Amino acid sequence: MKKSLLLLSLGLFAVAQTINAADVTGTITLKGTPPAEREITPIKDDPNCAALYPGALPTTHFYAVGSGGELADVVVSLKDASGQEITGKSTGASAPAVELDQKGCLYSPQILAIQTGQKLIVKNSDPCVHNVHTKPTENPESNQVQMPGGADLTFTFAKPEPFLKFQCDVHPWMFAWVSVFDSPYFAVSGKDGKFTIKNVPPGKYTLEAVHRKLGTQTAVIEVKDDGAAQNFTFDVK
Repeated sequence: MKKSLLLLSLGLFAVAQTINAADVTGTITLKGTPPAEREITPIKDDPNCAALYPGALPTTHFYAVGSGGELADVVVSLKDASGQEITGKSTGASAPAVELDQKGCLYSPQILAIQTGQKLIVKNSDPCVHNVHTKPTENPESNQVQMPGGADLTFTFAKPEPFLKFQCDVHPWMFAWVSVFDSPYFAVSGKDGKFTIKNVPPGKYTLEAVHRKLGTQTAVIEVKDDGAAQNFTFDVK
C-alpha cells in the first residue's frame, strides 16, 4: 500500500509539473547598422549553380535583420540557475524530425537547433550533386554524397554541441550551423525577432542568447505559472 501511495504521489507531482509548465518568450533586436552582406560570386564559376540565378546572385545572410531591427537566427536556450547546461532532459528520440534543405546551392535554413537524439533530415532540392560534410567538435564527423533527386540523409547527434558546422565541399560557400541541446528548452529567433521556449517547468534559470557573429548575452529569469518574458538587444559598433 505504501509503495502504491508513493507511486501515486510521484505521478501526481509529474502531472503538476506539466500543468504548471509555461512559456518563455521574448524579442531580439539589433542596435546599429550591421556590415553589408557580400554577393556570393563563386556561384558564377559553377555552371549548375549559376543557371539557378539568371538575375542577381544571392548574398550572405550573416545578419538577418528586419526594418525595425528585428534580429533572426539567434539561438536562445535555458541553463540552470548557476548558468550550467541542462542535460539529460532530451526528448529528441520522440520529437518530430527537423529538415535542412539544399536549394539554390545554399543551405536553408543556415541556423537551426535540435535535441540530442532528434532526427535531422537533409534534402537535396537542387539539380546538382552535393556532399553533406559535418565538422563537429563533440560528435563523430560524417561526409556523404547526395545526388540530385537522391534519398534524404538522416543525422542524429548524441552529444550537445553549439553551432555544429555543415558544409558542402563541392560548393565551398555552402554552410549551415546546427546547435544541439540535451533538453527541449531552446528556440531560434524568427524574422520578427521573436522566440518562444515552450513548456518550461517553474523555477529560476539563466537564459542565454547567442548570435554566431555578435556573441552571447545572458539574463537571469524566473518562470512562474504565467511564464516569463525577456528581451535582448545586440549592438553593432
